[in-house]
Amino acid sequence: MGDQTSSASALSDVLNKAKPYLAIISLQFGYAGMYILSTICMKHGMSNFILATYRHVVATIVIAPFAFVLERKIRPKMTLPIFLRIVVLGFLEPVLDQNLYYLGMKFTTATYSSAFVNMLPAVTFIMAMIFRLEKINLKKIHSIAKVVGTAITVGGAMVMTLYKGPIIDFVKSGGATHHSTNTESADQHWVSGTIMLLGSIAGWSSFFILQSFTLKKYPAELSLTAWICFMGTVQDAGLSFIMVRDLSAWKIGFDSRLLAASYSGIVCSGIAYYVQGIVIWQRGPVFVTAFSPLCMIITAALGTVILAEKIHLGSILGAIIIVSGLYTVVWGKSKDVKTPELEEKSNGLQELPITDNGRSMNVVDGAANAVNIPDSKNTYSTRGT
Repeated sequence: MGDQTSSASALSDVLNKAKPYLAIISLQFGYAGMYILSTICMKHGMSNFILATYRHVVATIVIAPFAFVLERKIRPKMTLPIFLRIVVLGFLEPVLDQNLYYLGMKFTTATYSSAFVNMLPAVTFIMAMIFRLEKINLKKIHSIAKVVGTAITVGGAMVMTLYKGPIIDFVKSGGATHHSTNTESADQHWVSGTIMLLGSIAGWSSFFILQSFTLKKYPAELSLTAWICFMGTVQDAGLSFIMVRDLSAWKIGFDSRLLAASYSGIVCSGIAYYVQGIVIWQRGPVFVTAFSPLCMIITAALGTVILAEKIHLGSILGAIIIVSGLYTVVWGKSKDVKTPELEEKSNGLQELPITDNGRSMNVVDGAANAVNIPDSKNTYSTRGT
């Protein structure tokens, strides 16, 4: 009987430890589908500004009722400083990141843009160091690995940007020949698209960092998600009316536009913000971004088959370098050892309420990982998009 109890306890521990990994890996499949659907509907003429607006309208409608019901007992009081942070969060991800990303994807390809997202962990890591969410000790090998891995990741992104190379045609298809008269224009768009993708990554990383700090003051993931989606809707709508003067562009029917807006709103905004928030609470913002290469692989496969996209050698080489650097960083983070100070701080996490199917539960763990949020007045730590 005792053996059965210990086995069940061990299995439960394994499942609890695996939950953050399974959650983030599942989101990568969700993001890959969003990249493909968004590319299709924008090729059919939908404005990226309007797509981002509809995306967050859907996300707000879906998430708000759950937030209102499930977190009514644990939702903190809204204050002006928290509200201002939410306004900034609504601008960083729903407005800045997504619109720059959609524009960058329009000027390049879905495969290239999803591969470029592999810079996200490196940029987030640099920002986390600046804001003291990550500790670096150059006397430790694992700390050196995190720094070197970040440098390798940036180098891989530079390879993708500066070296295009020949087309690698995995799926033989017609129309592979490009007219030389279009080459200069295509290259110009490629550079513009890359710059927009860089801006998108900077906005997304900033979102993760600010979200981590905001959750210390407002530890209600669903409610915060609903607020971010709502503020994103308001700001995106204002930007859309400025950028798109033709009111007929807002028309939407039962087509790829509705599918892209609904799918990205529910999966990649509503669910993603919430799940990433919980995982940031447990593992920190760098962990959340560590699985983006999987999304690149899925998107590349779907883009080649569904969209007949051409993959350039530079993209492949850059992606390989980025993945190598990324997992050097991940290895370094896996070797982070809790100091007695971090252990003491992490004890404060055990009483943090998170809703689960309407019930209140506690975050128990160890998993504050190497996240060290410098605020002695608060025992909260954690979460992250």
